[in-house]
Amino acid sequence: MAANGNGEIKDPAAGQNGLPHIATKPNEICHDDSGPPVNAQTIDELHSLQKKKSGATTPMKAAQSAFAVAMSDEERQKQQLQSISASLASLTRETGPKVVRGDPTKKGASHFHFTPTIRISDSALKFTHVLYNLSPAELYEHALKVEKGSFITSSGALATLSGAKTGRSPKDKRVVRDETTENVLWWGKGSPNIEMDEHTFMVNRERAVDYLNSLEKVFVNDQFLNWDSENRIKVRIIAARAYHSLFMHNMCIRPTPEELENFGTPDFTIYNAGQFPCNRYTHYMTSSTSIDVNLARKEMVILGTQYAGEMKKGLFSLMHYLMPIRNILSLHSGCNMGKNGDVALFFGLSGTGKTTLSTDHNRYLIGDDEHCWSDNGVSNIEGGCYAKCIDLSKEKEPDIWNAIKFGTENTRAAYPIEYIPNAKIPCVGPHPKNVILLACDAFGVLPPVSKLSLAQTMYHFISGYTALVAGTEDGIKEPQATFSACFGAAFIMLHPTKYAAMLAAKMQEHGATGWLVNTGWSGGSYGSGNRIKLAYTRKIIDAIHSGSLLEASYKKTEVFGLEIPTEIDGVPADILDPVNTWPDKDAYNETLLKLAGLFKKNFEVFVNHKIGKDDELTEEILSAGPVF
Repeated sequence: MAANGNGEIKDPAAGQNGLPHIATKPNEICHDDSGPPVNAQTIDELHSLQKKKSGATTPMKAAQSAFAVAMSDEERQKQQLQSISASLASLTRETGPKVVRGDPTKKGASHFHFTPTIRISDSALKFTHVLYNLSPAELYEHALKVEKGSFITSSGALATLSGAKTGRSPKDKRVVRDETTENVLWWGKGSPNIEMDEHTFMVNRERAVDYLNSLEKVFVNDQFLNWDSENRIKVRIIAARAYHSLFMHNMCIRPTPEELENFGTPDFTIYNAGQFPCNRYTHYMTSSTSIDVNLARKEMVILGTQYAGEMKKGLFSLMHYLMPIRNILSLHSGCNMGKNGDVALFFGLSGTGKTTLSTDHNRYLIGDDEHCWSDNGVSNIEGGCYAKCIDLSKEKEPDIWNAIKFGTENTRAAYPIEYIPNAKIPCVGPHPKNVILLACDAFGVLPPVSKLSLAQTMYHFISGYTALVAGTEDGIKEPQATFSACFGAAFIMLHPTKYAAMLAAKMQEHGATGWLVNTGWSGGSYGSGNRIKLAYTRKIIDAIHSGSLLEASYKKTEVFGLEIPTEIDGVPADILDPVNTWPDKDAYNETLLKLAGLFKKNFEVFVNHKIGKDDELTEEILSAGPVF
């Protein structure tokens, strides 16, 4: 478990990729023992060829067994190190460093090493010690010895510091705009994708690789994303800090020893040189921090920030690009499943109750944050959870409390999902029956629950609404609407309507129902009304899960045109229609129109994006918004 007193907490705690065996002969010609010769003259060229053979996919187990050739431990270890050396290659120097597996501080240990046949620089003369997929206990030891400020809490968590950055730096994130991404990604106004060119990426990559190669030791994790084995992605994380290695050990899916032995070439690599700044005089740089993604090269570079969440969300952005290509919907949501196999998705921004409501003792937790919806059903992308610890209490969040048992202001916790007692392992489930969009409406005009049409589901999914209230940020004196497309605008790569159309198609195909649940205010706006009781919201969620809410009688509201139930067991009937709870009806109508106007203004950036035949889908979505 690891914790970061000004940023993170982490807690201790899947195959052969189908590539043929690669060997390098003395004449520097690399060849394939089980196929035609591979004409590679350098390690970096070899790595490029390996990448072409191993696209962004991991074969199923049935296919893997065909390549399970007999190999000694020494041969396997050297093959792994050759792949790692290739990952650390600089294009200008054409070769990776000499790498040794093992801890240089432990005497008498048997270390395997790999030495490239080409040496043309001083950096190629030194050894880089690779600490490969260490256990949590080993990572604790490294962090406590080397990383200043690290300590073990009374519950056994490793507490550590993330440096000056205690959160993500979205304005410093860049995506290479090239032939791969030019006509695919969402660029321009409203988009989170800030462009950079290939050359600048390579400058930053060179800087990161040079820094990592200069170190006496680096930590390397080979892990997986996505519990759906047919669509699993292999990722390699190369980092300078034990803290970063432990964080990703917890957050990614941990391979079995057999899977690790036959991991092969990764589908995506992260170079985390966060302790070293970027050169702010480099083109496109606006600070000493830069997080750069190159989808064509399948690489990510981190400079100038030690906040571990950049790796987690960088990989999530990758999945938002890769999965839709396969007609798989990537989702920023919580997900749980009832004992009868009914699955629910929970979308919501910070403060809406997503974690609280998706963590239910009567249901299995599939995941808390990142998921995929494929033809096979739903699957968790991650192998762990990442929870906020501010005001954490055993009463409100017993599962998270028991998983980490530690928290201070501005602290987050990363722990394996197995630490949640009712976690479903493997983290997969059937197709969802309910899609729940959560909003904390501090204006107090949205109903506690509304049943949505497909078009309304798309509209509110694209909007991604909640509201900030006084006390959440400095200077806020009245409710402020905030919108985040697809409830995760910072991480999406394609236009929001792409994800919305996929969501609607899957809901229609599998008979899922959309719901808008307001966990915010009733009887007035923030400051005059009251927060809807959590007990009432839980009753609403229970009625959604049981299916009883589908059988209720409904009426339609004005302006937003939402279908609201007239009665729910255990919930006062008068609060189901918000106009009933406001003593001042004129104030209610004025506030309702104000919020409707904010929705319309926010949606203007999406209006001109064409999807569907003759823009029918676009018009359908627009007509599902407020009318006044």
